[in-house]
Amino acid sequence: MLTIHQFPCLSDNYGYLLHDTDSHETVAIDTPDAQEYLKQAELKGWRITQIWNTHWHPDHAGGNKAIVEATGATIVAPQEVERISSIDRVVAHGDTVSIGAHTAHVIDVSGHTNGHVAFHLPDAGIAFVGDSVFALGCGRMFEGEPQQFWDSLSRIRALPGETMLYCAHEYTASNAKFASHADPDNAALAAYVEEIAAKRAKDEPTVPTQLARELDTNPFLRADDPVLAAKWGGSTPAETFAALRAGKDNF
Repeated sequence: MLTIHQFPCLSDNYGYLLHDTDSHETVAIDTPDAQEYLKQAELKGWRITQIWNTHWHPDHAGGNKAIVEATGATIVAPQEVERISSIDRVVAHGDTVSIGAHTAHVIDVSGHTNGHVAFHLPDAGIAFVGDSVFALGCGRMFEGEPQQFWDSLSRIRALPGETMLYCAHEYTASNAKFASHADPDNAALAAYVEEIAAKRAKDEPTVPTQLARELDTNPFLRADDPVLAAKWGGSTPAETFAALRAGKDNF
């Protein structure tokens, strides 16, 4: 059985430890804060055996070296992580990785960075998506292009609706403000925003989020919706996505 331990770290990151109770393997999903990951693993009585990086940014791969030195864990990552860390196994779209008897499919979700990947475990109904998509948002387009990023989001959209998306940051309250601006007549979004406000008022996490709900409310996943195209412009979903991303960047 798989268990996910989620905990806050740095200023707004979430750390994830994925543990298999049968094999006793534990995967660190990204490594924003090595000491916090090691502390949390110790508190759970787990030993980190693998690291799965989603992309190269330091708040996702910066703790690799320290965790490997402490545990001997193996690093599984896209090629771009070599910018800041050695890698034991390079993975790309279409590859699979495993924890015990559980298989994760590697999905290209580039756009935030050009090598960004997500890890989808279909039997568990979960996906670790890094900074590609957030609750009511998506990552900044630091390295990619609009069509590339839209294609990546389309791969996420194609996952089963019940999939729980484990995003890397608690950005939801900020994202909700822009989403409400971008899509003001969306009743499902309005209800979601109220729930988010109530959770954050109690300092509760808004992550993970269910894909089906994001498909109804997240403007970046709905760039092919005629309502958003009419409001934001663009003759293709990628162009509408680009307009939405630029709008968020300047919001």
